[in-house]
Order: sequence, then C-alpha cells, then structure tokens
Amino acid sequence: MLREYAVDVIHPTTEKDTIYSLLAHRVERDPDDLIAQWQDGQRRWHDVTASAMLERVSQVAKGLMGLGVKAGSMVVIYSATCYDWGVTDFACAAIGAVSVPIYETDSTKQAANIVSDVNPVVAFAGDAAHAQTLEQIRRDHPELKYIFNYEQGGLDAVADFGGSISDEELERAIGRVKADDLATIVYTSGSTGKPKGAMLSHRNFTHTVLNGYEVLNDMLYQPSRLLLFLPLAHCFARYIQYVAIGSHGVVGYIPSAKHLLADLRGFKPTYLLGVPRVFEKVYNAASQKAGAGIKGRIFASAFRHFVQWSKDGQTGKGHSPLARIRHAFYMRTVGSSIRSALGPNLKYLACGGAPINADLAHFFNGFDGITFIQGYGMTETAAPCMVNFQDSNRVGSVGHPGCAEVKLADDDELLIRGASVFLGYYRRPELTAEVLQPDGWLHTGDLAKIDDDGFIYITGRKKDIIITAGGKNISPAPMEEIIDTCPIVGHAVVVGDGRPFISALIELDPEMTRSWLSAQGLDADAPMSQIASSDAVHAFIQQYVDQANSNVSRAESVRKFVVLDEEFNQDDGTLTPSLKVVRPKVLERYASIIDDVLYAPKGAARPLPATVKILDRTTETVKQASETVRQASESVTQAFEEAKSTVSERMRRQQNADDANEGERGEHGERNASNGQDGGAAQDGAEVPAESLNGETNDEADNDKENR
Repeated sequence: MLREYAVDVIHPTTEKDTIYSLLAHRVERDPDDLIAQWQDGQRRWHDVTASAMLERVSQVAKGLMGLGVKAGSMVVIYSATCYDWGVTDFACAAIGAVSVPIYETDSTKQAANIVSDVNPVVAFAGDAAHAQTLEQIRRDHPELKYIFNYEQGGLDAVADFGGSISDEELERAIGRVKADDLATIVYTSGSTGKPKGAMLSHRNFTHTVLNGYEVLNDMLYQPSRLLLFLPLAHCFARYIQYVAIGSHGVVGYIPSAKHLLADLRGFKPTYLLGVPRVFEKVYNAASQKAGAGIKGRIFASAFRHFVQWSKDGQTGKGHSPLARIRHAFYMRTVGSSIRSALGPNLKYLACGGAPINADLAHFFNGFDGITFIQGYGMTETAAPCMVNFQDSNRVGSVGHPGCAEVKLADDDELLIRGASVFLGYYRRPELTAEVLQPDGWLHTGDLAKIDDDGFIYITGRKKDIIITAGGKNISPAPMEEIIDTCPIVGHAVVVGDGRPFISALIELDPEMTRSWLSAQGLDADAPMSQIASSDAVHAFIQQYVDQANSNVSRAESVRKFVVLDEEFNQDDGTLTPSLKVVRPKVLERYASIIDDVLYAPKGAARPLPATVKILDRTTETVKQASETVRQASESVTQAFEEAKSTVSERMRRQQNADDANEGERGEHGERNASNGQDGGAAQDGAEVPAESLNGETNDEADNDKENR
C-alpha cells in the first residue's frame, strides 16, 4: 500500500482560463451548436444554441453592470436548477462578480445567515416563494437593493438595465477577470457543523474541467447529453455544467428528479450524474417491482451475477461460457428493463457526493454498454479532484487524483494539494488555518487508503470515528453503506462512541416501506409509528444488519438497532440539501432514544423490543428441542443395544444348528440342497431385527415396498 501518489498535470491552465472563457471558446468553435435545453411549465423542451446562450449571458452581464455590479460584488442566487441559473452564473463570471448560491430548500433563517455574511447587491429568486423570502430578508439588509424572480421574467428585467453599457465596456470588464480571481462563495452543506463559505476561484474549476477532458474524453469532451437535476448550489453540479458547456455537450436543465424516469426517456442523456441515494432508489424500485416470488428470486440472482460479472471483468479473469449464457439471460430479464429506463443513449453513470456501496456500483457496472464511474471531491476542491479514468477504472475506488497530489497523514487522513484547492473560508481565517496548511496541503477530514496502483479508497470520516468503551476504534461508514442497501431503509446511523457495544438508528424510506408492506400482504396504510415497531420490518432490516456484521469482528458488529418513525430532514438539521446525514444533529435529536432504548441501564423496567422477544422465544424453543433430541437419542441407543443382543443370540443359535446338520449333508444330498435354500431363508431371517430397528417387521417392510 502507498502513502502518497501524484499524477502529472496534463493540461496546465493560464490566467485566461476563466469560467466565462469556457462558453466563449465554445461559441468560437461552433456558434450554431446546440448547447442547452430547458423545460417550460408544460415540461416541453426548448433548444438553445451556443451563440444564443452567449448573447443572453452578455445581456445579463451588461444589466448587472448597469445596476452597479462590478468585480468583487456579491450576487445571490436562491433557486432550483434551471437555465436562467446557468445564464446568471456565466454572466457573473464574465464581469468578475461573485456568485453566492443558496440551496432552494434552505430555510428563511439559513438564507438570511448567508445574506448577512456576504452583503449582496443583487439577488435572484427561482420563484415567488423564494422572492418573498428574500423580500423579508431585505428588510434587515438595505444593501440588498434588487431582487429578480426568474419565473416573472427576472432576466429580461435585468437586461433592461444594461442599455447604457456598450459592448466595449463589457469586453474591458471581461478582459480584467483572471483565473485566480474569486468566482464564487459556496456555503458547505454543514454535515459536520455550521455551514462555512468556501471561496473558489475560476482556476479552481477550470483546472479540473480542462484536465477532465483528457482522462474522460469520451464521456466529458466528445458530443454528449447531460440531464442536470442536481442543485446548482452544489459544486458537483456547477462543475459538470461547466464541463458540458466547455466541450461539445448539451445540458438539459430540470429543477428536480421528481419526473426523472420520464425526463430520461424524453431527453435521452449519454451520461447521468447522481449522489448514491439516486442509484439506491433506482435499485430499490427495480427490486420492489420484482417482488418476492419467482421474479424476486430471479432479480436477486441477477444482482449477484452482475456484481460478479463486473468484478471478473475488473480483475481480467474473463467470463466462462456458462457465465455468458447466464449474462444473456439476466440482461433480457432484468438488465434490459433498467437499461431501458435509463434511456437508449446512456453509456456512463457517474456517482459522487458520498460513498456508495461497492456491490451496488458493480451491479450497474455489470450491465452491457454501461460504465460506472466513481470520483471524489469536496466543496473545498471545487468538486471532483480524483476520479476513475476512462482506461483505468476500478469500481469501489474513487480513482486517481486527476490533476493533484495526495498523501496520507499519520492517522490515514487524506491530504490533497493542487490547483483545485480553494482559497479559504470567507471571513473565517481561523477555520481556514485548521484545514489548509501553509504549504498548500488540504486536510479533507476523510480517512483513506491508497493501493499499489494508486487507486484511492475512502474508508470513513475522521470525525465520525467511534471509540467504544472497550477502546475499539470503528469507522461507521462501511456498516452504514451495507444497511443502507435495504430497500426500505432511508439512512442508517451507527452509534456507540463511549458505549459498551455498537448500535444503530434506522430511518425508513416511507414510500418504499409501504410498497414493501403491500407486496408482503401487510397493512401498508398503518401509521409510521406502528410500521416502525413491526416485527416484519425489523426482521427484514435484520437481514441487512447481519450482512454488515458478517464483514466485521464481534466488537464492531451492530448488536441492537431502533427503527425511527420519522424521517431525517433539513428543517431539524439532520439532513443537508445534498441528502447527507448530519451526524451531530442526529445524535443530539435522538439522544433520549440512544440513552434509554439502545443503551438502557441493566435492570431498567421497560418493555423488551419485539425483536428481542422473538430471539428469546427462539432461544427457549431451541433449548426445549435440544432436550427432546437428547432424550430421543438415549431411547434409540437403548433400543439399539437390545436389538444388537437379540441379533447376536439368533446368530449363535443358527450357527449351532448349522454345525448339527453338517454331518448329515453327505447322506442326503438332494435334501441338503433343499435345506441349503432353507438355510438361506434362515440367514435372511437373521436380518429381521435390523429391519425392526426402523420400526418395521419383515412383512411390514414388504408391504411398504409394494405401496411405494
């Protein structure tokens, strides 16, 4: 295993490589190239050429300049993903304004905190609700002078303010922007605490974009179609938008994954980006559709097959003729339907944002015509800083550093250095110093290992490490990943810091759980409080807990779990907008359950969980059965000894009779021959006691044979 690894930069960036330059160069190559598509209220697609997008960006950039926005001015974007979001982003980048995205799901308080931190001059709202929230916030922030609503022609209104700005003024403003200038402040989703504003330069993004074209040329640079539903407030979505705009791609902007399957069929993407939860939902939906009968068994077998098919392909083992026959069968019965749902043009599935279960990744990678790509990044590296290459893809790893150096600290924390590493946290120098060393090494907070070929594997979060009362250090992530593959589980949170053993909190996925209950013939309309305590639900989840436990020692295994009757959500802070669990908030919110249920003091008078009762009843039944077997064994042994004595006595008597007849054989030859047959019958008769050991006489045995 390696402790450090680096890849030479393939495409060095210059000071001219700004975010805006990606669009400008695209137009220079082919102004009539289709570059974007967006949906109207009736979900009809509308086309945008490269030149049309650039013209719109220029109009909005002039409008912003007319409103007094200049290099370094803050512009807030509080909206779901849409084409207007993308235009605003490029317009800000063109003139050096700093875009500050706010997740469309953020609360009024969260949005107000960001506005207070950056003091924007202009803000864009995605719809009336977001506009109203910003209006409320503006009462306490008079510096926020303008609010524009995309749904109400906001970009047209902004463009109207640019009438006095000439093309020459715009070009001068564009020319002053350099690659190392601040481009955006992205507030982290706060999975480990209070959100912080990460300052990212143009180069942070363009360095990764341009080098990405080299290592994933077919996926990222050649003509492609990207269906973008991830929130553009997330760096992962921003990065991939820039990738498509700067290459030969077409971006299909949609606000959410609400109609994902229909949108996939309509847009026909060549690659699809998603966080692990997206792919878990695709798998769970297919599993639920298969059911528990013969189709369910075929689906389960298909899952195992595709996983092994992918693994064999990765190791170069090859596939036997029998495996190829099975593959063809499973592609027709399972793979083709999932493949069809993803669209006829899809060639790549790319996953990032959080770790994904390795077998689930292999499952998708095992389909004909699909390559599953995993990568790793963080807000502080402008999204992906390492990825599996097109010609060097190892499913389960996050790949190689695409254009950076990596090394492991003494405690195995992953450190990164390169042109994609951020400038620091906005107005938080003390926090910047905690993660960014003077020599440029960024502390990621993630634990990792590097194999001999330079592939990197994320093994857990440094801050999530659980130290049990017995001193055992445990990373919860691998356990959680496996439990999360249960179709009815939303999220699993493994706990046990300072405790005598490991336990887990289980959040259900209500939709999948009710679907599963219906398929089992159980009450799918029961309240979640009743469903959470259902023996059937607990037993089903236990199967996946057992799978997780099979990979670890007893000290690391989950001994108990509690099924919660509510979902994690952003309102109570237990879930981030990018669907990551905020562990500290979960531990805080469910502290009483952890203390009083999972780790109740011995002797505490409280009802036992249903699963414990089942185990207790099963244990007692096994004890009773064992006692019955013991008594039966003693009875059989005694009967065998008695039978053996009877056989021995009969054989002794027969031997005496044979000796008495020995002298008569010479005088009565023919009779002796007859007596020889009788003797044979007598010897056959010597086996009677052996037959009777089975509870049958000879006659009974013969009758039984006839009946058979």
